[in-house]
Amino acid sequence: MENLLGVLMVPMVVFMVVVAPIWLVLHYRAKGRIGAGLADSEREQLQGLLARAEKMQERVGSLESILDAEVPGWRNKV
Repeated sequence: MENLLGVLMVPMVVFMVVVAPIWLVLHYRAKGRIGAGLADSEREQLQGLLARAEKMQERVGSLESILDAEVPGWRNKV
């Protein structure tokens, strides 16, 4: 019984001394990154992309209205 306890004690000590601290550091570092949100540069880039998408949506709408006027059945051909 004591031999079995000794065999189980070594992996437990190794886990508690080596693995557990590394695991905790990595866990809380990842949580910190998630809680930080977007950086200012990322937020600006996202706003720029949103503005581009809105412009493209307007252009597509204009092109569709032109095609509707010039080629009435173009949507059925696609």
